[in-house]
Amino acid sequence: MNAIFTGSDADDLVPALEAEGVSVTRIDGVATRPALEDAGIVDADLFVITDVGQATAVPIARDLVDDLRVVVYSRDSLPEFASGQVDFAVDPELLGPDAVAEELTGA
Repeated sequence: MNAIFTGSDADDLVPALEAEGVSVTRIDGVATRPALEDAGIVDADLFVITDVGQATAVPIARDLVDDLRVVVYSRDSLPEFASGQVDFAVDPELLGPDAVAEELTGA
């Protein structure tokens, strides 16, 4: 399983995903269409966002990959324009990184 990750990882979701066998590519900076393409979004299974300020990347990623699972892992609310395009949104206060990684990988 391949994941593209954007935003900070203050809650250590990347190590939890990697422990479940997920190959994670991080986007540093803004997740623009070129940044998503350079990171390999077309071959990704998951797109994980921890910064809802990057919500504009959700419709871009959806446009590039039809069957992409989009996950938001943030304490902040997702803007309405993107919320309907997200498969799984969870607050780190409610569910820890290990449980999220297990859920996403079916472990």
